[in-house]
Amino acid sequence: MIFSSASFLFAFLPCVAIVYYLLRSRTARNVFLTLVSLFFYAWGEPWFVLVMLLSIVINWFIALRIGAGGHKKAWLVVGLVCDLGLLAGFKYLGFLMENVNWIFHLSLPVPQIVLPIGISFFTFQAISYIIDVYRGDGRVQKSLMNVCLYISFFPQLIAGPIVRYQTFDDQITTRRETLDDFCEGIRRFIVGLAKKVLLANNLAALADTAFAMQTTELSLVGTWLAAASYMLQLYFDFSGYSDMAIGLARMFGFHLLENFNLPFIARSIAGFWKRWHISLTSWFRDYLYFPLGGSRVSKGRLLFNMGVVWVLTGFWHGAQWTYLVWGFLFFVLQAFERFSGAGKWLEKHRIGHLYVFLVVMIASVVSRADSIPHALDLYRSMFGLDGSAIFDDTARMFLREYGAFLVAGVLCCLPVPKRIPDAVRGVGLAAAGFVAITYVVMGSYNPFIYFNF
Repeated sequence: MIFSSASFLFAFLPCVAIVYYLLRSRTARNVFLTLVSLFFYAWGEPWFVLVMLLSIVINWFIALRIGAGGHKKAWLVVGLVCDLGLLAGFKYLGFLMENVNWIFHLSLPVPQIVLPIGISFFTFQAISYIIDVYRGDGRVQKSLMNVCLYISFFPQLIAGPIVRYQTFDDQITTRRETLDDFCEGIRRFIVGLAKKVLLANNLAALADTAFAMQTTELSLVGTWLAAASYMLQLYFDFSGYSDMAIGLARMFGFHLLENFNLPFIARSIAGFWKRWHISLTSWFRDYLYFPLGGSRVSKGRLLFNMGVVWVLTGFWHGAQWTYLVWGFLFFVLQAFERFSGAGKWLEKHRIGHLYVFLVVMIASVVSRADSIPHALDLYRSMFGLDGSAIFDDTARMFLREYGAFLVAGVLCCLPVPKRIPDAVRGVGLAAAGFVAITYVVMGSYNPFIYFNF
């Protein structure tokens, strides 16, 4: 079940909200939210919920052992091995076997394992739980039901934001639902729904068409339009989901941290990643980068720490060489900005905005390409190195059919001017919500990209 589906909007969400507020006790509400979250996750592939429940039980038990005091580090290692082993088995085993066969010229069987939806997100939340307990940043949760609610909470279960245990712990029992929060949650949900349905889905139509074509069929302008459409699709798809998740959580009294903060107004790549997928960036910073030594090390060690973090960030997104290259590319860019001083210079000049937009657009090509050779072909087309035309009928068709969505996408990446009256904003939001719901009723939606991660 996805947020931009008729079954969610007109059946699941209204029923859950009504029953939730009919219940009076905090315990009853928490149990109900846990049960509906498990139902929500089991909607598409019921057996996937067993994988998540196994992860929940393991981490609940590990945290209890850590909290007991004896052999804390050993139990933490056991928990990390279980969590990362589960993730690796489902997400990376097939990739590993394919490359072993290729490197050693073998014909070992490659397991065809179906990836449980959102496994990267709930695994990172589980790891956050046991590490926070180990560090003393969060208390041991003796209630299995409460741990289950934390990891399976349906608004952010499938595609984030990744919620730290220390920010969720107190809210399980002490949150207070208010009418203001409920109304703000609805507003935020509508913003996300409009991003997804009106922008991301229409931009996806251009991106999917262009990336499915042979590169010889694309002109230089056509390839740049393809790259721009995918970059904007990814932003509105994921930030739209995050908006909906934050809004839904707010309806039930939970306050989740922001996951996007206008990333395209950044002036450097380092600044961009402080604004894009904030929960993932901060997770790698706090649970990997700092334990490796952070930046208070030698220059060589700093490069190593940054390289590990960004290669793993790429690999987290998918078990493909394209994602590894994508992560390595962002490592190179940030290392260049840091050690050359270019990052500080860019932060002081407006040209940094254009630099970020173009660099992120170029980097997005390799993450969307089917393979490294495909990405190289696309880059040759983008920079006029394959002899293709600068502009052709295909590019003209792209602009005619999707130009308005590209322009709207770029404009919606910018801050809303403060001088616009609240009444005008309200009318605009209501109109966007109405049109988005109309699209949903007509069945015009795509699955969220980040469900694959």
